[in-house]
Amino acid sequence: MNIKSFAIAYNPEIERSLQVRVKLENILKKYNISAEILDIDSLKSGYDFVFVIGGDGTILKCARFYSKYSTPVFGVNLGRLGFLSQSSEAELEHSVKKIVQGAFVVEDRVMLQYERSIALNDFVVKGSTTGRTSRFTLKINDKPVCDYLADGIIISTPTGSTAYGLSAGGPVLFPSLNAFVVVPICPHTLAARPLVIPDNEIISISSCSAEKTYVISADGQEYFETSAEITISKSSYTAKLALLDNTDFYAILRDKLHWGISPAHIK
Repeated sequence: MNIKSFAIAYNPEIERSLQVRVKLENILKKYNISAEILDIDSLKSGYDFVFVIGGDGTILKCARFYSKYSTPVFGVNLGRLGFLSQSSEAELEHSVKKIVQGAFVVEDRVMLQYERSIALNDFVVKGSTTGRTSRFTLKINDKPVCDYLADGIIISTPTGSTAYGLSAGGPVLFPSLNAFVVVPICPHTLAARPLVIPDNEIISISSCSAEKTYVISADGQEYFETSAEITISKSSYTAKLALLDNTDFYAILRDKLHWGISPAHIK
């Protein structure tokens, strides 16, 4: 990949983001690379590669924005979990060296679409009445699947399967799978289970009760209200995540989520 222009997008509200941004700038200068500095609230296009400094929320916002320009983003974690990030502050110099050497890959991650909004992790549908369960009718390809009495429904990508969907009891999907997950949130039945479906299916959610208004969130960052049937499908855009060439998804599960590790060994 021939990279000619770089940018550094950072979240100034996160502690140490300014210091890490300056550190990254100085490391890049060692390789005679200059990068334009962008606040995550003032993103713009025109770059071949974007470093993103912050937590998973910062990376999600940048990944959505730059998916429309097919621009790879590389996450530097300053948050808690940092599941989408590829580097910590301590590993920054090593990571930059590998990127300059071309020792990285760009992975396409499937995204979801609702009207004009896109999501890398998930869309979450809830009733507009706070603190109450709602009744939802789920259809796939216009065919009835089931009715839910639940706190909400999560429609997740494989990338988002390790986020809200996981905490709600959904499965973990390998990131490159062509699939989506439908996860009910606190369903009032023992029969409701998460569904894994092909990513070319069209998902429809509507009301099956007097409550007509729903709140929809995209990656927990953008919110909408609607009384119409909600239709969610695969986006024509894909997020471009830059990953170091030795990235191991299963190692990430172990390191980030302590997957398969005895509680006695978790520090």
